Amino acid sequence: MKWLSACFLLAALLLLSGLQPTIADDSGGATAEEPSGDQVFVRLKRDESGKPESLQVAVVRYVPRDKNQHLEYVDLISAVHIGEHEYYSLINFLFTRYDAVLYELVAAQGTRVPRGGNEKKGIISGAQSWMRDVLDMGMQLEDVDYTLPHLVHADLSPREFSERMDERNESVFGMIGKATLAGMGKRNTARILLSEMRLLRNLMSGNRDLALKIFMAEQMVQSIKLGDAIEGREGSTLVAERNKKALQVLRQEIDAGKKKLAIFYGAAHMPDMSKRLQSEFDLAPASTVWLDAWKLK
Repeated sequence: MKWLSACFLLAALLLLSGLQPTIADDSGGATAEEPSGDQVFVRLKRDESGKPESLQVAVVRYVPRDKNQHLEYVDLISAVHIGEHEYYSLINFLFTRYDAVLYELVAAQGTRVPRGGNEKKGIISGAQSWMRDVLDMGMQLEDVDYTLPHLVHADLSPREFSERMDERNESVFGMIGKATLAGMGKRNTARILLSEMRLLRNLMSGNRDLALKIFMAEQMVQSIKLGDAIEGREGSTLVAERNKKALQVLRQEIDAGKKKLAIFYGAAHMPDMSKRLQSEFDLAPASTVWLDAWKLK
């Protein structure tokens, strides 16, 4: 299983480099707006002077075009694996408002995440723990309450993941190569230099922790499109195949009579997930709410 651990490490590195979502008002860490044609699931919110205020992730509601369906809505709740404790508290509150919440976790079917996360640390959780400590924030698997009875595991098992990789003739190194080439093609030297100069200036200003946090948030947003290169036209196991599995489970929950559903998946999954909800389930985006995942002031 060494290759699988390496693939999980790739996912963690993509998170660190930027790949990696009835609502309160601004003071509660959320803002609402109408959905746009080109839906974005991660963004930097800036103040009037242009300084970053927060890293935000989207919650987008999709409703049936056919109003005769019993289904009321499906919400795509974008996740980041490292975030503020308040962000995860808001996520836990949102979960209580659904009949079922589908969540991501490459693990054996029926796996339940204990409250506070697993004590055993793997490569991915180790990288996330390091990032959590450096940025002084919370971590998804520790802060999210996966013990709620209506949370439903909706992801591939390690065996299924391996089989999908083999079927697609994919490799970890191939995905790394795609991401590297895409990064070189999208490289904006002036923008990178400006970002690094701001980091240096902020480091020298005294608040080094905040400076690093802002820099990493900017890099995350700027490099989010690297996921498109990894996916390509045919998609990948890392995103497309796992999304297919999630939507199979969604279909089962809808057929079982559930009316108010949510999918809690990493923000990098959401563009493909959105397209599939519209084409395969005949749903349309109705509203977008932005949650503050990182505070940058």
